[in-house]
Amino acid sequence: MAELQVAATELPEGSRHDLRRDLSPDAPEIEDYSEGEGAFGYMHSYETGSRLDGPGIRITLFLSGCPLRCQYCHNPDTWHLKHGMRVPLELIVTRLGHFAPALRAMKKSGLTLSGGEPLVQPAFSGRIFAAAKALGLHTALDTSGFLGSRATDEYLENVDLVILDIKSWDPDTYRRVTKQDIEPTLRFAERLAAMGKPVWVRYVLVPGLTDDPANVEGVAKFVAPMKNVEWVGVLPFHQLGAFKWKALGLDYELVNTPPAPRALVKRVHAQIRDAGCNVR
Repeated sequence: MAELQVAATELPEGSRHDLRRDLSPDAPEIEDYSEGEGAFGYMHSYETGSRLDGPGIRITLFLSGCPLRCQYCHNPDTWHLKHGMRVPLELIVTRLGHFAPALRAMKKSGLTLSGGEPLVQPAFSGRIFAAAKALGLHTALDTSGFLGSRATDEYLENVDLVILDIKSWDPDTYRRVTKQDIEPTLRFAERLAAMGKPVWVRYVLVPGLTDDPANVEGVAKFVAPMKNVEWVGVLPFHQLGAFKWKALGLDYELVNTPPAPRALVKRVHAQIRDAGCNVR
């Protein structure tokens, strides 16, 4: 974690820091993981100067562990806790405090927790969010929503924004994409709407996989009545994470899938806009 000692005035935009020099090979599988009070957790890497993971300028912490196995995942090296470094909460909070003055000076800038899936470690991530709020920072949770039931109301009180990945509307397509069920994500979205919690929805557009017009329309019509959803972001599929699958010896099923063409992106934007959503 030495890199987190960078001075608060130094926020190199787009700077990604990999913490996996000291991996945690003895970490339990996420199904058996009991984190206690969250005094320690597993972290993969962090990024400073991000403009994509919430409003303003963000520090994004990528936590380890995820129950989904998305075909297009560009961070398969975050799936297991053992692929991260076991770090104390106290150290993260101390280092975050070094960045806090600079972040507070910029409108709505702050901390985003991503992964992996932060809700694999709800006690750890929840305490990070609480500390960030105490430092006066804007906070964002980047999540698939599959483990949304782990986010208590108290947890969500310290989250200003949820960036929610809705990866498909059709249940069969969702299972094909993620190896999991869609219902937990939809229930979490409905709960956030009832709370009035600000949400950005993300939809990854993969040719031949998630681009079916009925699938896109289903997501758009589900989201449109939710006044808390500020916009839907369409993320065109790319091949930038393919090298990680190869390095990990994983079977990458989308190796021959082309990037989403501009015409397809334009069509999907129009569908989502016509359903009544703001779209990016």
